Amino acid sequence: MNRILHVVGGMNRAGAETMIMNLYRKINREKYQFDFLYFTEEKCDYDQEIEQLGGRIFRISEKNSKNPISRTIKIKRLIKKEHPFYAIHCHQLFSNFFHLLAGYLAGIDFRIAHSHNTSDVNSKKWSGRVYQRVSRLLISKLATHFIACGKQAGEFLFPYSKNIILLPNAVDLKKFSTQTTIVPDLRELYKLNSNTIIVCQVGRLNPVKNHIFTIDFAKYLKDKNVDIHFFIVGDGPLKGDLIKKINSLDVSGLVTLLGVREDIQQIMSNSDLMIMPSIHEGFPVVLVESQATGMPALISSNISKEVDLNLGLVQFSDLEDNFNTWFEKIVQLTESKKPTQDEIRQTFIAEGFDINVSVERLENLYGQGDKFF
Repeated sequence: MNRILHVVGGMNRAGAETMIMNLYRKINREKYQFDFLYFTEEKCDYDQEIEQLGGRIFRISEKNSKNPISRTIKIKRLIKKEHPFYAIHCHQLFSNFFHLLAGYLAGIDFRIAHSHNTSDVNSKKWSGRVYQRVSRLLISKLATHFIACGKQAGEFLFPYSKNIILLPNAVDLKKFSTQTTIVPDLRELYKLNSNTIIVCQVGRLNPVKNHIFTIDFAKYLKDKNVDIHFFIVGDGPLKGDLIKKINSLDVSGLVTLLGVREDIQQIMSNSDLMIMPSIHEGFPVVLVESQATGMPALISSNISKEVDLNLGLVQFSDLEDNFNTWFEKIVQLTESKKPTQDEIRQTFIAEGFDINVSVERLENLYGQGDKFF
């Protein structure tokens, strides 16, 4: 068995982490076993499943990982202690440089850098841009292979690299297309009218997801007497602030925080539309999932255009657009014709968003490491 060390920071229910788990569940674990390196002591959402699948979780506390030099030394020591690792697979954007360096110094010959982003908040700072440029150069020298969730993500992190492997954020189509009894029934549970427009927003409660926009939008629609309800799925550091915002605008009747959920598929199937007003994103897995269920999505124009799989389910809108424009697009999406499950399946397979296609592609990539040994 070949053990792959995935450097992820933590494995909570977020985009890149969900994609890794989708791959982990399907990959041939008799041949490739995943281990994970966290930079947190906190318990993460996927910990139990990882251990059930045979994976090991190593931790370097956030306090001991803030200094990048110290972190690099600690990772090197960990690799030496827990060896052998067949490969190191790094998912931490620009700090991938330090993790790849640790793998190199520890003698791992197969080193993968993986890009999940198309932008970064530090791009606005002069010091941040310098750091990014240096990191990109060093990543191109230290990684032996480069993976990106899409073309734009590859261009963002790997401008000096060639032979970038595209590995779309694929999902298990069988899971999302299965026609089962839809639970929970959001209309029944929350006593909503049959005509109420149900909108869901799925994502960690942090600034980049822009939940404040959603709550302000709810206030606007309340003042317009629109029959609509927003369900926000996720948890994070802004939960307290969002609750205060909901109460201060008196929109608790239109906005419900559902917390972290394991029944995302059912919530999507219960909803009329997904909203994602993010300030920036890479290639969100949740938008792949929403299209797999046949649910339309209205999203920020800051999100990569690659997320639209040409099924007629995605519309973009600028964050600078007024709320009336956003609402008009919601109406258009909810009234538009939806693709059939067969049309969705054929598109996902053709575009490489079926998890079975991605697993085969990843196994072929891991197989290239044999030449190092």
